[in-house]
Amino acid sequence: MQAEETPAALAAALAPPAAPGHYDELRGGISAPLAEGTAAAGAVVGAHALPTRPWARFFENLGREGFGELNQRTVELQRQVRDNGITYNVYADAGGPQRPWSLDLFPLILPAAQWQQVEAGVLQRMRLLEAVLDDVYGAQELLKSNLLPPALVHGHPGYLRPMHGVRPPGGRRLHIAAFDLARDPAGAWWVLTQRTQAPSGLGYLLENRLIISRLFPEAFRDLRVQRLAATYRALLESLITMSPAGDAGEPRIVLLTPGPYNETYFEHAYLARYLGLTLVEGSDLTVRDERLYLKTLKGLEPVHGLLKRLDDEFLDPLELRSDSHLGVPGLLQAIRAGHVLVANFPGSGLLESPALLGFLPALSRRLLGQELQLPSLPSWWCGERAAMLEALPQLAQCVIKETYGGAAAGSVLGKNLSRRELDACAGRILREPDRHTVQTHIRLSQMPTWKSERSGDHMVPGSLLLRVFALSDGAQGWRVLPGGLTRLAGAGAEVASMQRGGSSADTWVLTEGEVDATTLLHHEHPAIDTPHRSRSVTSRAAENLFWLGRYTERTENTARLARLAIESLNGEDQNSQPLLAWLSDLAAANGLVLNAVPPATQARRVFERSLIAALAEGRKATSVGFNLCAVRSAASAVRERLSKEQWNLIVRAEQEFRLACEALASEGEYSSVEALRVLEVLSGHTAAMTGAQTDRMTRDDGWRLLSSGRHLERLGFLAQALATAFDTGALFDEGGFEAVVALFDSTITFHAQYQQRHDVPALLDLLVLDRDNPRSLGWVAQTLRGRLARLAGSAPGAIPAIAMCVPDPQGWTLEALCQRDAEGRYAALLEVLQLCVDASYRLSDDLTARYFAHSGDARFSVGA
Repeated sequence: MQAEETPAALAAALAPPAAPGHYDELRGGISAPLAEGTAAAGAVVGAHALPTRPWARFFENLGREGFGELNQRTVELQRQVRDNGITYNVYADAGGPQRPWSLDLFPLILPAAQWQQVEAGVLQRMRLLEAVLDDVYGAQELLKSNLLPPALVHGHPGYLRPMHGVRPPGGRRLHIAAFDLARDPAGAWWVLTQRTQAPSGLGYLLENRLIISRLFPEAFRDLRVQRLAATYRALLESLITMSPAGDAGEPRIVLLTPGPYNETYFEHAYLARYLGLTLVEGSDLTVRDERLYLKTLKGLEPVHGLLKRLDDEFLDPLELRSDSHLGVPGLLQAIRAGHVLVANFPGSGLLESPALLGFLPALSRRLLGQELQLPSLPSWWCGERAAMLEALPQLAQCVIKETYGGAAAGSVLGKNLSRRELDACAGRILREPDRHTVQTHIRLSQMPTWKSERSGDHMVPGSLLLRVFALSDGAQGWRVLPGGLTRLAGAGAEVASMQRGGSSADTWVLTEGEVDATTLLHHEHPAIDTPHRSRSVTSRAAENLFWLGRYTERTENTARLARLAIESLNGEDQNSQPLLAWLSDLAAANGLVLNAVPPATQARRVFERSLIAALAEGRKATSVGFNLCAVRSAASAVRERLSKEQWNLIVRAEQEFRLACEALASEGEYSSVEALRVLEVLSGHTAAMTGAQTDRMTRDDGWRLLSSGRHLERLGFLAQALATAFDTGALFDEGGFEAVVALFDSTITFHAQYQQRHDVPALLDLLVLDRDNPRSLGWVAQTLRGRLARLAGSAPGAIPAIAMCVPDPQGWTLEALCQRDAEGRYAALLEVLQLCVDASYRLSDDLTARYFAHSGDARFSVGA
């Protein structure tokens, strides 16, 4: 094979060079031609230069034919992102669609020698930042010696005065930190920002690795890519050993999330599963006697460590933001008492200020006696007059940032501003100099990305930022995760940000030694398993599981009722007044039509059109669509407890039903045939949902509450439907009789046992008394009592008080239920049905009071 025929040469021909003056990751040098007068410290590469050796080996593993498969691999990548449910929501919306995670096909490849320089620089920076925190929350010698301006510390909202003088458990304040790195045109790495409060990306980069390594398995093995699991394990073991319980006990470490509406909630749930931690929200925790506890179904359980994923200001409404509903009242007291480890220690937010970067070189010389190995981009804090005067003439070539906004605050690129806008910006800096920091703008390096478009398949250079993580490693200090989250700028953008339409890429760090084969996927290490043998069910998770069960059952019931109503309105019994009256009453009672809609006995077609039009209605009627959205909402709050297949099924069912109903409405005329087709598809989805809940979930107390929610809902719905059938006389009509049996989903069984009988005793025997029919009231009541008995932890055979409100089917007999009173009514039966309906309401309240609200003695929730 000639040189020009090699896969590497083909890649070089397909991939345009980086933009002039940018470092070309593929070719390992500055892209030519350079701007006039620009000095080049590194190699200058042309458009046809071959890839570096690591990139060449990557493409060699594809082979020449492999380029033709890149589109197929892209489709597979997108399928895996969708199937794994990876989302990133910039503006989370309870009812809106979630935004899929954006992942590029090619990884960023970093040779071992380059990575060693980055790793050494990050570890040095971690030691420096830890020393800075120790000083500003301790002796404050750096402020006294003017190495740090007091205004930059005490004036920063991230400096928490309640934490001054507090020593964290284990003596470490920083357990996790992220650094955004950029490579300059000469190939050197610079630090742009540092994140220390709640850096995101640790979950997303894991998913990136799993997907990309499976798409390119040969290249992944051949290039000897370093694995990630050992560093995550070191973090978990570090949190365990440094927690107040230490190795002696079984410390409980939890992951604190702002909740399912947070933009990065996916990775919170993913990390909790991966690390074996309990995912909690602030409402799941409480402080009693300066100790932190987890609210579980079995009571309060002590918490020794908190891996937090929300910013410090929201942690404690008593001492920080009083309007925060995300934190835990009294948490700072528990931290000051030394009873809980928090990663990271509250108060690290001031390290995220871009202004601090300009002071780090001098701080490194003072605290470490070393020059910074990984420099920061030149930054000028305008609170110092000399720095401001130096920065103002350079605004057009720099980035203007907020001093106190942290790494997540917005920034303005000077070159994008007009002269008038630059003058206005300079005026703001002169008026409030301390609030502004000016940072040098850097041309980001560029790597190849694969694009499949109508104009043809090709590679496009994409500008990148590399987020690198340092994680605690116990007494050894920290480890740098051998990889990272590479973020790519969107088309035409100069900032690599996921919030601005960018994408991500896997990061392959190569090694010249042995590849560590550690994995956390099976949790084989006893040090990891021991503290997490029993999985606690928090009260919040239990409540959401309970409602997940209830809304799943409601969706199934209302879908079956809507389907039965449309079929009956267009069937041979469409003129049966008792049947129409029964369907009208049930539809109104279950929110399928508004109360103002005339019943089918008066205006059959109006009723039908209203029923079909309201199928997906979520504002004015608790319709099928409303219940389906509620299923998704409840499931999203306990996503860490659901398999990805189960979650994807719920998402797909809700999306397909919503889109199908929108298409149905767009046709103008509401077609009963199309509506039945939509409901039939949904019935298949709900059957799969209940199957997953029955066969794919662990039988713990959370599952028992989910199952109790389903059976409680079924008991009330079916009992009310049967009682209404007697009241309207539908049961004494041939069409109505068949409709009742169909609503109980028992048509095949009924006719198999009773052939063509249409009498009340046969119906009651199957739909009320049959203990083998999961749709009979007797089976539902008996199963519900059994679930509640296990949930309450009663002795075998004993029925707890909470289950006593559910009627005991043992006392039901066919003879008693079939007896009529003087008015010809089935009084005993109707009394049993009413008891079932009442039990469903009462039991919901009892379960909420007992398991979801901890209202015991809490006179002293926090210390004096």
